[in-house]
Parts: sequence; C-alpha cells; structure tokens
Amino acid sequence: MTRKLLTVAGCLTCLIGGAQAMTLGIDGTSFALDGKRTFLLGLSYYAGLGAPKEFVQQDLDEMKAAGWNWIRVWATWDLNGRNVSAVDETGAPRQPYFGKLTWLVRQADRRGMAVDVTLTRGNLLPTQEAHLKAVQTLAAALKPFRNVYLDLANERDVRDARYVSLEELGELSGAVRAIDPDRLITASGNPDRNNLPAYLDVARLDFISPHLGRRPGAPAETLEITRRYLEWMREIGHLVPVHYQEPFRRDYSPWQPVAQDFLTDLRGAVEGGAAGWCLHNGSPREDYKGPTRSFDMSREKGRLFDQLDAEEMAVFRQGPGVVSEAQKGRQ
Repeated sequence: MTRKLLTVAGCLTCLIGGAQAMTLGIDGTSFALDGKRTFLLGLSYYAGLGAPKEFVQQDLDEMKAAGWNWIRVWATWDLNGRNVSAVDETGAPRQPYFGKLTWLVRQADRRGMAVDVTLTRGNLLPTQEAHLKAVQTLAAALKPFRNVYLDLANERDVRDARYVSLEELGELSGAVRAIDPDRLITASGNPDRNNLPAYLDVARLDFISPHLGRRPGAPAETLEITRRYLEWMREIGHLVPVHYQEPFRRDYSPWQPVAQDFLTDLRGAVEGGAAGWCLHNGSPREDYKGPTRSFDMSREKGRLFDQLDAEEMAVFRQGPGVVSEAQKGRQ
C-alpha cells in the first residue's frame, strides 16, 4: 500500500521561503521520501526549539552531509525550568517557540529531511482537552509542510502522567485528520500481540514506534523483535512500518552502551525490516552537570555536535554505511 501525500497543501510549501517541499509518505512497511523508499536514519533533537538558529543550521547541514535524514523535536519540552514548548498548557501557540517550530521544519525541508514533532501528556499538557487543542494547533500550522509526522503521545502506555488511552489517541488522531487528512501519525509505546490491532484500528496510527529495552542484551534482540512485530501485523492483515525513534542512549543507566552496541541495534533494525532508527542522546539521568546533548542546546550548552561524545560520533560517522550494508544483505 502506498500512501501519497503530495496535496494542494504540499504544493503551497513550494511558495514558502524557497522551501524544497519534500514529501514524507509510506510505502508498505517502509517510509518514502518523494516517492522513493527510504530508511529514516535520524537523531534526537528534542530541545531544538531552544537552540540558536545558527546552531540548528550547522547541525542540519552536518547531518545531511553525513547521510542522516530526519530529526525528532518536541513541541512540549522543559528541562530544569528551561521551557521551550511550542504550545502552552491549554494547547494554544506559545511564542517565540511556536514560530521557531515552523522555521525549523522549513530548514529541514530545504535539506530534504523529515521531522518528528512529538507531544507528551503531563505537566505541560495536563488534560485530554488541552491535548486536543495542541494537536489541532499543530495540525493547522504544519499543514503546508509535508516532511513532518506527529507523535501524538510519547510513551503513551506508561502508567503515570504520560498515559493516554488508545481511545483518547483515536480522538486525537481524528482531530488531526479533520484538519489535515494526509498527516502521518504515530504514538510511541510498546504494543504487544494483544493490543497491536487497537493501535492500528482504534488509535488509527499510520505506523508503530516501539521503545525497546535499555540493557546490555537489548541490541542483539532488535532483529527478532522487529520480525515479530511484522509477523503479528501479517496475522491481522494490517501491515505498517516499524519505526525506532527512541532506542537506548548513553548516560541513562549503569549500562553505558558503546558504538558497537548502537550499530548492532541499527543493523538489527534494518535486517529485521524496520523503517527507521534514531541515534538517541540526552542528559545524564542522575547528574545534569554533564553534557545535555539534545535535551538542552542553548547557547551556553552548545550545539548538538559539540556535545556528543566519541562513542556517539563514531555511530554518527558509521551509521549510514551500516544501513547500506544491511540493506544489501536483505536483497
């Protein structure tokens, strides 16, 4: 099944600031960029709305030149009181970050890159009513840009303030599609064999974004887990992409993954049939005195590539080659 996204709204993008108007779509269990099946290889860029514009431009240029083609940015982000959210607690636009979001999306579009725009339920978006308003606000503002997908609820199945039921997700999806019927939608979590049909038919997601384990054995398991998800979908006759937008990262737990762990995970994702993978990165979980990476790229902290460590940079350099090799092995 090919989902075509080049609409009148997509054509409007051509008129905005010389944008490239790159189109993100779905072709079966793969993503497609301008109609060509493409593995999405990206990086966490969570606090991108708080980064100086020159940092963003330099980072995107470096990513594009190295063969990376998407980033994950949050529309609701506050680290240690540095709130760079694009929407407020009612779901209304919050300046200057709302304007910064459309600017950042345009910058990515000019470089032929996709953008994951993520929301999360919690202190910054406390109710379903506010959440609905936020997705409507974003859907309307981002309608001209066809290089974006929305993660409506990060880790929606965690039973804390992040929790969003599958029925509530269906309402959120419906609100987006009432404004922009062709917008690609996901919600990250951990679907299992029993509730996977509801992710697709009740929440009405276009693809799944599982967040897998963060322990020493996790990288070696990704290949089989991916195959298992695809097999479950074949059983119910509803195949969609499997997208790993937030794997393990460094400085999260006592286990400190090295470059080979990341590359093993990436290779397993490609060989297993996943549609995308992310070099996840962020602040030390227990000690915020370390590099904040994508969690804070303010001027005082530095741009993303000034904060990634040697292991992460090794993954950045080698990742595109691993994807190419793994794809050839599947042919």
